[in-house]
Amino acid sequence: MTQLVDRAAVPQSTAADASTPVRPTTAAALARAQQEHAAGRRARLGAVVKAYVSLTKPRIVELLLITTVPAMLLAERGVPSLWLIAVVLVGGSLAAGAANALNCYIDRDIDPLMKRTSRRPLATHSITPRAVLIFGLVLAALSTVLMAVFTNLLATLLTVGAIAYYDLVYTLWLKRTTPQNTVWGGACGAAPVLIGWAAVTGGLAWPAWVMFAVVFLWQPPHFYALAIKFKDDYARAGIPMLPVVASMRRVGLETVIYSWLTVAASVALWPFGMTPVYGAVAVIVGALLLLEAHRLDGRARRGEPLKPMRLFHWSVTYLTLLCVAIGVDVFIQ
Repeated sequence: MTQLVDRAAVPQSTAADASTPVRPTTAAALARAQQEHAAGRRARLGAVVKAYVSLTKPRIVELLLITTVPAMLLAERGVPSLWLIAVVLVGGSLAAGAANALNCYIDRDIDPLMKRTSRRPLATHSITPRAVLIFGLVLAALSTVLMAVFTNLLATLLTVGAIAYYDLVYTLWLKRTTPQNTVWGGACGAAPVLIGWAAVTGGLAWPAWVMFAVVFLWQPPHFYALAIKFKDDYARAGIPMLPVVASMRRVGLETVIYSWLTVAASVALWPFGMTPVYGAVAVIVGALLLLEAHRLDGRARRGEPLKPMRLFHWSVTYLTLLCVAIGVDVFIQ
């Protein structure tokens, strides 16, 4: 039986086709193609690595570690084992990175609504939620094992507790339900002080708790400034940050109160074996923090633009200089 075929559906050779020579690929062209392919793979790999790193929020991790080393120096009244410092810094970085990655996983419903967080990997769908969850849990497990093997039980429990508090208490509950989220959420931000101290001594002494109080009380004025800047973002996402639910005069007042409490706590550390060098730094940088806090409060009372990022940036400088002063004070005793 003869099979009938639609000739119009079959490509027909033309004279032009027959006369066009087939040019072989040169070695140079092949090498260029391979290089372009490899470069594309490296770019994709680099983008993935960058996305995973961004989940850990490196700037926040860096700020947390600023408080850890001075606490360890003060606990030792000198320089602890460099190996121990390295273990605590790596373990602390992994723990903070785990907490931040899990925070991104939990907040994946609100991050796309906020301009400040809309470029995070889960908001842009560059990484799957499952991958982020696994990544965060793996970092948490690694930090726990590292601290358990090379430090002590108390430091390990504090590390695990800080991760759990940040993600389960703050992110899941406080952040979404109360304007006091910034205040009580400060406990996990101040935890590195206790972790560093416990890693050195195996216990917690009064100076550790005073340092904890400094960082704990410092966080409301620091973060209120950021919340003022991104007030509309938080409102859009339904997060009851204080600047969203209260007047700017109320925010300014609380900023001043917590700034005064921060400075008071920093000066309270002076009698615990610190020299006048630390005392002078605590008073001077504290006075500058108070000046900026009162300026924000004054602008709020007058109904002027608040310029909150001035306080935000100075608060970071304040904490850094105070921690440097603690470290220097240990060496000059």
